Amino acid sequence: MTLFKSLLHNIGVVMVGLGFAYLGTRLDSLLGLRGFSSIWATAAAALFLSLGFLLRVWATFLFYQQQMKVISLAPQKKLITTGPFRLSRNPLYLGGNGFIFFGAALMLGSPTALLLTALHLPLIDLFIRREEKQLEQCFGEDWVRYRKQVRRWI
Repeated sequence: MTLFKSLLHNIGVVMVGLGFAYLGTRLDSLLGLRGFSSIWATAAAALFLSLGFLLRVWATFLFYQQQMKVISLAPQKKLITTGPFRLSRNPLYLGGNGFIFFGAALMLGSPTALLLTALHLPLIDLFIRREEKQLEQCFGEDWVRYRKQVRRWI
């Protein structure tokens, strides 16, 4: 059940990424920008979308396994440092806001969606920094030790 829930959750994230990229194509039209298409862009899109989806499924699976919420404004009750969290402190943001959004923009060939994805990442980083302050307050030295061992993004 946990794997199924993780898959469903992240199919939704892919849909959001594709919707974001579609809006980019509409803005491209309004701005008079030409879309792009190539075998390389399609291959990169498939790679980014697949990596993002799998990374997020892995991370959400661990959250659901611990009976934690993936989307929560309140700090979590447990600090997960295994699985993809050994590679990145933020595999959910990396997989979704990074890989899936870039992959969707490449898939639909939207220059505007690529630009908007790149521009929104610093905003996500500010959000992450706020979350990290909450995690330090909640988990103290365990968080500090983890933060020193694992990078924020990659």
